[in-house]
Order: sequence, then C-alpha cells, then structure tokens
Amino acid sequence: MSSTSDKVKGMANEAVGNVKQAVGKATDNTKLQAEGKAQELKGEGQQAKGEVKDAVKKGVDKV
Repeated sequence: MSSTSDKVKGMANEAVGNVKQAVGKATDNTKLQAEGKAQELKGEGQQAKGEVKDAVKKGVDKV
C-alpha cells in the first residue's frame, strides 16, 4: 500500500470513528463510543504509517 493510500484510509477511519463517537454519545451508547474511539486511533495509526513511508522514501531518494 502506498503512503498516500495509507493516509487516505487513515483519514476515512478517523472520520468514521468521530461519527460513531458522536452518535454513541447522542444515544448514550458507550459501546458505539468505544468502537468510534478505536477506529479513530486506527486511523491515526494509518496516517502515521503513511508519514513514515514518505520519510523513508525521501531518505532513500537522497542516497
């Protein structure tokens, strides 16, 4: 998977996670809130993975 696709998937997971958290909070559904938080964190991790791939690629390109 490319760094760009990691970043895009990460942003999508963060967005869906935030929506789940909001719906969970509005409906007093703690399970949905927890799922949303987990998905948000997954998205943050995917974005970080994309950033690392970019950094490694830039480092390799300099060599």
